[in-house]
Amino acid sequence: MNKTLLLIIIDFLFLNLIALTQWEKLEISRPPAPIGPEVAAQPGEGPTPREQDLVAAMKLSLTDESARRESLAQQLAGAEETIAEREARLAETTAALTERERKLSQLATEKSKLDTALADTRQTAAMLSAQIQRQLADAARDASLSKEQMDRLRRELEAKQAEAEKQQVAIAQLEKQQAEARQKIEGLSVAVQVAEQEKTLLKDTAETFRQQAQAERLERAKVQESNVQLAQGVGQLAEKSGELTKEIRGNRPINANVLFNEFVANRVATTFTAARKSFLGPITRESEARTILVTDGVKIYALLHISDTPFSLRENGADWERFSIEFSRPSGYHSPVPRMDFLSLDPRVIVLPVDQVQAAALGVKIYQTALEPFKFPEAVLINGGGTGYGEVAFKLDAAQPGYVRVDNRLMKRLFGDFAPTRGDLVFSKTGELLGIMVNSDYCAMVTNFLPSRSLKTGDDITGQETGTSLDAMVTRYRSLPLKLQ
Repeated sequence: MNKTLLLIIIDFLFLNLIALTQWEKLEISRPPAPIGPEVAAQPGEGPTPREQDLVAAMKLSLTDESARRESLAQQLAGAEETIAEREARLAETTAALTERERKLSQLATEKSKLDTALADTRQTAAMLSAQIQRQLADAARDASLSKEQMDRLRRELEAKQAEAEKQQVAIAQLEKQQAEARQKIEGLSVAVQVAEQEKTLLKDTAETFRQQAQAERLERAKVQESNVQLAQGVGQLAEKSGELTKEIRGNRPINANVLFNEFVANRVATTFTAARKSFLGPITRESEARTILVTDGVKIYALLHISDTPFSLRENGADWERFSIEFSRPSGYHSPVPRMDFLSLDPRVIVLPVDQVQAAALGVKIYQTALEPFKFPEAVLINGGGTGYGEVAFKLDAAQPGYVRVDNRLMKRLFGDFAPTRGDLVFSKTGELLGIMVNSDYCAMVTNFLPSRSLKTGDDITGQETGTSLDAMVTRYRSLPLKLQ
């Protein structure tokens, strides 16, 4: 309760108490009469001066009290007006607070709508950003393709210009030859006239020669019979000599330096490019390897290890969107490859088909697979597409048919600073291909080119589900014994 209001109520009660008191009936205590002669009050006398003073004091006090009560009443009325004003202000404040809460609620609803709109805007911006990135990637790819087309056109133009120059030189030579031919024709015309004259003389002598020819024909028949018998004997001897030469060459080892020099001269550069999209952005992988062409007598292939490609069997497969392979030679020749095969011999061994036109254009030696791979206890290992080579001993492993174990501890005649590792090619001492190293210890013998899976190249290979094929190869790889992994 307000302290001022409490004081007002107390004063009000005190004034009521004073006002309701019957002062006339109060007995006025008189002091005891002094010892001495008493003065008797005379009947009919008025109040004493002392009583008059007391009554005057009381009246004065009542007057003051009445004035004070009027003042307090005025203050009480003022306080009530103040309270009424405060209550009115309080009501206005309450109404203002209610209105403010309503506005805050409305603002909260609008904020929620704005947050939703902002989220939609951000999502739309993210989609637009992704679309822009895709368009940029497509534009970059188109630019790269345009650059490759321009380079190809430039090379074709240079080749055509060189061919035109060769044709001009050939035309000049032909003109020179035509002039010489005219001179010869003129000389031949003179010779024909002379021949006509000689022909008449020859007719005269022909009859004589005919008689002599009859006799010589009989003798020549006898000589031909002798020559046929002699030729048959010589042919039989030549066949035996060829077989003997072939057998000698097949059993004579070739020097490792010769094999390596031949390998370096017949390498084919192979370029791989694979691309796909991910939540972090576009992914592009490129790799390049140098290898050789191999044949089983029927078809021709380029032999590689999967580590030479953009793919790996140590990660889960992914669906790639674009995949290309290209052969190239220092002469400026480039040729695309239609597909890549995983051999059934081992999931890590990769071959690329090569047609007769490509093989002729590349102009390199095509190696044969070894018919007798175990004729020699040693082989020639060539590392990293031609960075080093050496002679190694190898042994059969009865527990792992189709593989041979290469003894790295017995490396001899090592040329180059290297250690045998996956992807190295192994040749027999006769120059035939034995196989390819699948790890640092084991070589997979390449005896056939039967594929287990294939990946086609192209600018859009999403329909191939390359992730499924790669996962199948990963499963095959992980099912191999640990020593072969």
